Amino acid sequence: MLTLFVSLFVLCLYLTAAVFSIRAAQTARTPQGAVGWVVFLISAPIAGVPLYLFLGHHRFRGYRLARKHAETVVEGIKSFADFSRPDPGMITINPLPFEELAHLPISRGNGADLLVDGQATFDAIFQAIDAAQDYVLVQFYIVRDDGLGRQLQSKLIAAAERGVQVRFMTDAVGSYGLPTSYITSLRAAGIHVAGQHEKRHPGQRFQLNYRNHRKTVIIDGEIGFIGGHNVGDEYLGQSAKFGHWRDTHIRLTGHIVRQLQLIFTEDWYWAHQEDLIDQLAWAGQESDQDMNALLVATGPGDETETGAMMFFSAITEAKERLWIASPYFVPDIDIMTALRHAAMRGVDVRILVPDVIDHRLPWLAAFAYFDEIRECGARVYRYTDGFMHQKVFLVDDTLTAVGTTNLDNRSFRLNFEAMALFFDKDAAHAVHDMLLMDFESSYELVKTLPEQPAYIRFGSPLARLFAPIL
Repeated sequence: MLTLFVSLFVLCLYLTAAVFSIRAAQTARTPQGAVGWVVFLISAPIAGVPLYLFLGHHRFRGYRLARKHAETVVEGIKSFADFSRPDPGMITINPLPFEELAHLPISRGNGADLLVDGQATFDAIFQAIDAAQDYVLVQFYIVRDDGLGRQLQSKLIAAAERGVQVRFMTDAVGSYGLPTSYITSLRAAGIHVAGQHEKRHPGQRFQLNYRNHRKTVIIDGEIGFIGGHNVGDEYLGQSAKFGHWRDTHIRLTGHIVRQLQLIFTEDWYWAHQEDLIDQLAWAGQESDQDMNALLVATGPGDETETGAMMFFSAITEAKERLWIASPYFVPDIDIMTALRHAAMRGVDVRILVPDVIDHRLPWLAAFAYFDEIRECGARVYRYTDGFMHQKVFLVDDTLTAVGTTNLDNRSFRLNFEAMALFFDKDAAHAVHDMLLMDFESSYELVKTLPEQPAYIRFGSPLARLFAPIL
């Protein structure tokens, strides 16, 4: 009897693996991913089947419901942008790919202030929360119940007590350790919370591989913040393990704030099933800085590979300079080809990554790509003054971006991300000067992979095998 049961179990397991293999071949977002899943499922179904349930979903269906509910707002933003279209002579690169990816137009009348490291970032965020008149929207991938987390909590509660509408959202994976008491205190103060353990529907339990990696704060529809910082003491440089935490946020004003707000409404609708469109302000002020800008949000709910295509579009526009800062460097084939081609045509390609390890697999995997890109003339810099976590790129003196997107497959295809793009010389110069300071706190990688210690030589190619999910 036991033998029959085992035989039936094995038969069902292999049949399930076969069905999942067909589905993977039909729906995987890359050929490499399809091959990897098929081989894994057939060769090791005991491990492959349960992992595919959690990691193998390929499209986040139905995510853009909020955008569909917000057509009037989208059309309003587009119509308003018709009156704030940039002077064509002020944009020296083709903006159409970026507008197509964003489903929104570039507009003038925007402002940007770089916020370098945690103290500057949270000082600015807390000051804006304290000055809020109508509402505060907050979204972070990670929120911890530590000193900085409790300071944010007290600021939000104080805002709610003076009559400001506050909405707070976290990611289920990133903020898994956030205690229920933290959320309870917020709700007791009248704050609306899309809790980190809320599920929109039962199927989401099998979508742990999808994460909302955005870090957004919006004040009254007039001021916005986005960048690499989460809410935890380590982001203030108070971690004994990481020491100085090098990160970048950006303070936004102007039309781009309403674009960021639109993305928040999508995320909120999905997480909480509440439509905020009629409760928020959409006709705001322009900035005296008068910069040309666009908010590009990407994620697995998109029909196209928006994350990778955003980087590809930026790389192919570079003529003199392409500097990218990212804590992880695990690019796909298309991005590697574009980077190599940029270096081969004489562009100053620099990749800035941390020397300190936070996640060992992507840190190791990056070494499998360094030699290939350096052979074409690109330069790799390793940041040594603590841990570098910023997500920034610079193209010539015409385009720069700050946001949440890492240079890896997870950010390109599995995470919900957002980048604030500025088609403006002043913004580009500010980022240029910031990155020059970072290069001074780095060393240029000159050793090839065969010259690295044994654990890197042998570990790097193995870690690269996990590139589709890193």
